[in-house]
Amino acid sequence: MYPLSIRVAVDVGSTCHRVAVGLPAGKLLDEFDISHNAGGFKEFFHHIESLEKRHQLPVAVAMEGYNGWARPLDGQILRHGYRLYSVNNLKLARYKEIFPAPAKTDAIDARRILELFRLSEHLPLAKNALHEVAPTPIENDQLKRYTRRRKQLVWERVRVINRLQSDLHAVCPGLMAITGEADNIWFLNFLTCRDKLTKLANLRQSSLLAIPGVGKTYAAQIQAWQAQAQFSPEVEWVGEMILQDAHRILALGKDIKALDLKIAGIAAQSKLAQTIGSIPGFGKTSMAEIAGEVGTLERFKSETGLAMYMGMSALDNSSGKKNGVKTPRHVNTRAKAAMMVAVARHIAYVPMSRAYYDKKRAEGKQHNQAIRALGRHLVRVIWSMVKQGRKYEVR
Repeated sequence: MYPLSIRVAVDVGSTCHRVAVGLPAGKLLDEFDISHNAGGFKEFFHHIESLEKRHQLPVAVAMEGYNGWARPLDGQILRHGYRLYSVNNLKLARYKEIFPAPAKTDAIDARRILELFRLSEHLPLAKNALHEVAPTPIENDQLKRYTRRRKQLVWERVRVINRLQSDLHAVCPGLMAITGEADNIWFLNFLTCRDKLTKLANLRQSSLLAIPGVGKTYAAQIQAWQAQAQFSPEVEWVGEMILQDAHRILALGKDIKALDLKIAGIAAQSKLAQTIGSIPGFGKTSMAEIAGEVGTLERFKSETGLAMYMGMSALDNSSGKKNGVKTPRHVNTRAKAAMMVAVARHIAYVPMSRAYYDKKRAEGKQHNQAIRALGRHLVRVIWSMVKQGRKYEVR
């Protein structure tokens, strides 16, 4: 699996990383600590390059990816031309349980990762604990960052909207009745057109019609509320919070729209995103999220690994007379969520997929179980489309 190479193990920490370097035969060449900053990274490559010249061997690096502290060192390692392997933390922990060390230190952990390299050719547990990290196209890396940012903004917007609605019900009974949802743009423009909430009850029709999004229909609804408007005493201090939240919701909406435009432009350059987007029901956001989280299919040995990563495949959990499955722990929850949404929309566009979904429901499966079953088939389709360079076809 691994050619003759200088093997580097990195035990990742939040402020510094422990590095152990060895040869294929198991000889320990060097051990040192580096800081999680530009100076530390420069020191890392200085050490490895000197050993590379001395032994005239290629370099392979294995490092943990826990909590994101591996960045940006992992990207620099790939750009340096070294082979990079990600250490599966769960399997590394199991390996430590089977072969316990006398103590728990960063230095010992780095040496254990180095042992995984040496034993990977003979011990399946060690082999499965190391996964080679394939370089991903830059556009997919960008999609990953932008779609994650977009989701964070969407979640924040939902939280602020819920808080705004709760405060409005408490401070201005009846005001929410003029709109179905507090996130309607015209309603937010109405809330923020004055510096105090109580002034909204005195707006004339001409002022109402000047508010963006408010026409005669909405103006009439607002005037009906004004005739019986009432405010609780706490409006003096809570009203300011309501206006701040309304402004924040409007700002978040603009930020999300700007991200949507940016994501659409990048997705147009991503072959993976365009291939996934050719499947009916896979919208612009879903295809961008999936492409960003997957990055490249070169990370996976087969479509089974891709299905496991996307949460569309379950692990066998049978014992004796018990037949069952369990959810794998090595799942990208963001990719899974995007896939579940896209597959649920997909069944409305493709009759054969709808028939398969209905079949699973008739067998007693719950909605999510039937969606995952169909998603498992679509993972095979995505794998084949990418490998063959084809787009989705409804036959």
